[in-house]
Amino acid sequence: MWAIIKREFRSLFQTVVGWLFLAVNLGLFGLYFYVYNLVYGYPLLSNTLSAITFIFLITVPILTMRVLAEEQKSKTDQLILTSPISVGKVVLGKFLALAAVFSITELVMCMTPLLLSGFGKIPYGECYTALFGFWLFGLACIAIGVFWSSVTESQVIAAVLTFAALFVGYMMQSITAMISTSGNLLTKLLGCYDLTAGLDEFFSGVLDLQALLYYGSLIFLFLFLTMQVIQKRRFSVSSRN
Repeated sequence: MWAIIKREFRSLFQTVVGWLFLAVNLGLFGLYFYVYNLVYGYPLLSNTLSAITFIFLITVPILTMRVLAEEQKSKTDQLILTSPISVGKVVLGKFLALAAVFSITELVMCMTPLLLSGFGKIPYGECYTALFGFWLFGLACIAIGVFWSSVTESQVIAAVLTFAALFVGYMMQSITAMISTSGNLLTKLLGCYDLTAGLDEFFSGVLDLQALLYYGSLIFLFLFLTMQVIQKRRFSVSSRN
């Protein structure tokens, strides 16, 4: 699995994808950080992070679109499908490589409270709780992108499907409000895919265990679904051989 992580991580920076992901995320964060925290003097990062959550709708599809779709198109996935390594390790290795790229941006963001401390007293607990929630949210979005990359060999289709899935999750609170305000069964079921609901507590400085469990479950679910898609393809390749 470690070989898969290194191979995937290296490939992201051998192309423009990894660099573009870092540049867009950090560039937008830096812009809002400058306005909210440096110009207006807000000591918390919650406003800055809340303002840039939409960027995952664009950057995550670009990051994840090729992770499995490209290998299907070039047929190099059959080398992995017929290898002795388990499907779970293949999926987890690719996910961890993408998560490592995202974690680089998170580490840079983690330095900003230290920068703000030079201007006054900073509530470190609230700042790093918000950053932790933002990190979990990003990992969940990446897991969704990995799944949609596994269902097609077209990178464009994978990116479009990922964008659509993330957009629905991002707008789910508004969608359920349009359907009904009484909280019926349908809105409750749809609300399970409200990707941003768990961020509210984190951005308030509260380490919400329910939100932590939600994002963890979401990551596990989509990685599990990805494994099933690949396992089905692996079985088909083995049957033909």
